[in-house]
Parts: sequence; structure tokens; C-alpha cells
Amino acid sequence: MGNRVAESIPFQPLEGRALAPYAAKQSRGRLLAEPSSPTRSEFQRDRDRIIHSDAFRRLMHKTQVFVHNASPGSEHGRGDHFRTRLTHSIEVGQIARALARALRADEDLAEALALVHDFGHTPFGHAGERVLERKLAQFGGFEHNAQSLRIVTQLERRYASFDGLNLTWETLEGLIKHNGPITDRDGDGLEGPVPKGIADYNRRHDLWLWSWPSVEAQCAAIADDIAYDNHDLDDGLRAGLFTLDDVAHLTLTGRLLAQVREKHSGLESSRMIYEVVRRQTTAMVEDVIREASGRLTHAAPRKADDVRRQDYAMVAFSPEMEAQEKEVKAFLLTAMYRSEEVMRPVRASEQIVSDLFDRYLEEPSAMPQTQEWSMDGLDVEQRHIKVTDYISGMTDRYAILEHRRLFDATPALR
Repeated sequence: MGNRVAESIPFQPLEGRALAPYAAKQSRGRLLAEPSSPTRSEFQRDRDRIIHSDAFRRLMHKTQVFVHNASPGSEHGRGDHFRTRLTHSIEVGQIARALARALRADEDLAEALALVHDFGHTPFGHAGERVLERKLAQFGGFEHNAQSLRIVTQLERRYASFDGLNLTWETLEGLIKHNGPITDRDGDGLEGPVPKGIADYNRRHDLWLWSWPSVEAQCAAIADDIAYDNHDLDDGLRAGLFTLDDVAHLTLTGRLLAQVREKHSGLESSRMIYEVVRRQTTAMVEDVIREASGRLTHAAPRKADDVRRQDYAMVAFSPEMEAQEKEVKAFLLTAMYRSEEVMRPVRASEQIVSDLFDRYLEEPSAMPQTQEWSMDGLDVEQRHIKVTDYISGMTDRYAILEHRRLFDATPALR
């Protein structure tokens, strides 16, 4: 009898839940058609494919701000507590889901976009990206969103029927447009030429490069800002790059710090830091929910495409919070991102990536001798792209090990 209870419960379709009219209620489909799942929505399937990908696992050992081997205190184990690309992506996912739920958008799509948004980042963060940009300058440069698209449409090779993850139109659209439109209606790039990888794919699978993305993609995009503003503040304070007194002049952070000090005088530093950061995160999230709710009410979109056709973002900070958030960013730029503690390993890591690129290009046999990485029959541009694919997929740790294998001396990351 007990075994028959579950069988008697009718399956409830997952599509068409009580979402807002402008939410992504169903997908336009995938480039390669697949049978639908009886137990998961299309966006749940995307989220699951992203989590189970090699690219997602590699985020564990990719730099967010601190290079792992060069993290302050890492020789004593404390460096393990600083964020990586993986923990950053998980935090973005949590905030994106909270925003999507409050706005009655699809949480699974918002989370999928949050988890995939950094797939194209190189080892050593923006340092590695700058090197690849220089190496590929004659072929259109390197852009991490375009590389993310390349990973999920070509480089992940797990499924029997296709390369890539064969994600839905909505996930691909949100991945490349999470910061807004890329072109105007005529197809001209808004900030220079459209990255070649995006333009090439768009010719096969039109992702509406001229429009805003979905509400869910906009939730993931602003969740990215909220997450790194606050966790970088947390990491910087814990690393000793600056103190609570140093952030007391910031409009938002200083006000929250004063509140915590008044209510919890004598609180130990680590708890004080966490209390300020969590309150600031909450303040930013709640501000976005209020502002987005107002914008959506005013615009009154009746379907998801009405959001795409707007002239401005639906999910955003209020003008007051935007100014305060920019103040936090400006402080972090000076006190953290350009600090000697962060920049010193950056210069060494750029040298590592540059050395590896030149060696692989000159000596392809130094790369794995598999069909996937073969250089046979490739022209100069294709060889550069092949090396880029290999290096961009590396973790910090693997890049260091490869450099030690191929060179007599490896730059110190301290």
C-alpha cells in the first residue's frame, strides 16, 4: 500500500506556474530540438546541464580577486576562505533567485544565467584575459562573454548527439546580453564591433542582439554587481587591505557600520564585518526589488518580449542606490583591485599566461595530443583560437603546473 501512494499523486506540469505576465514562461526552444522532460522545465534542465559541466567545476580554482596561491594568509590556510569564481557564481545565483522570486520571474532561468555567466573567464581573472586580448588582437581580440558562448555551444563535449550543452534560446540570449543590448536595430555594435564569436553564432541562431534581455537575465546581471561589491568588501576587510574605519566615509557602508556599532558595541571584528556586509547586501537587494517593481508597473509589459523591447532596463538600482553602489565600487578599485597585494601576483600571472600561449603556438606538441586539441591542417587564426580555447579553460593551479612543466623558472605569485 505504501508503495502505491506516490503513484496516486498526479504529476503537476512545471511550465506555466503563477509567474508574472512578463516572465519567461516557456522557451522558444533549442538550436537542436530535443524531447521535453516530464519532470523538469526547460530552464531547470539548462541549470542542471550548467552545474554538471566541466566548465562549472573549473570555476573552483579560478581567480576572483586573489590568486589562490597568493592569497593573503594562504600559507596558513586562511586563504581558502577568499572567494573564487565558483563561490562568486553561487552567491550570484542566490541573489538572482531572490530577485526573480520577488518579481515573479522564473527562478530557474535566473539561476542558470548566474551560474554560467563567468564560464569564459581565463585563469588568473582579468589578468589572463588581458593577455589573450593582446595575443588575439589581429583576429578580433578576446572577450569573455564570447568565450562563454563558445564553451556552451561548442567546447563542452559530453552529449552523444551534439557538441556544447544545447541550452535554450533564453539562456544563450541572457548569457551574451546580461549587460544590455549589443547592437542597434541596424546591427551596428554599440561599443565597437560585435565580438566575432557572438556574430558568427548569431547568424545561425538569432539572439536579438539589439534588444534588452529577459527580466531573469537582468536579475542575474545586477545580482553579479551586488555579489561582488559585497563579497569583495568582505574579502578585502578580512585580508587586511583596509579596515572598517577606512569604509566609514562611504555613504551606504558607513551608515550601516554606524548602526551596527551602536547596537553591538564591542562586537569582535569578524562578526562586525559580516554584519555590515549582510546588511548592505540586503539593502541593495531590497532597493532593486522596489525599483524594478515600479518600473515594471509603469511599463506594464504583457509578455516577455515586451521587456526586451523597452528602451531601458527593467531591473536596476534606484538613482540614490546607484550613486551609493558606485561609491563602493570606486573605493574597492583603489583600496583593493589596484593594491600592491593584488597587483603583484597579477603581473606574475600575466607572464605565465603569455609564456604558455607562445609555447603552445610554437610547439603544439606541448598540448595534449588528442583529436580535440590537434592543430593539423589549421591556418594561423585557427591555431591562435585553438590555443586560446585551451588556455582559457585552465584553472589557476593547472596553468602554474603547466608553466613549471614547460619552463625552467616560473614567476612567483607573491
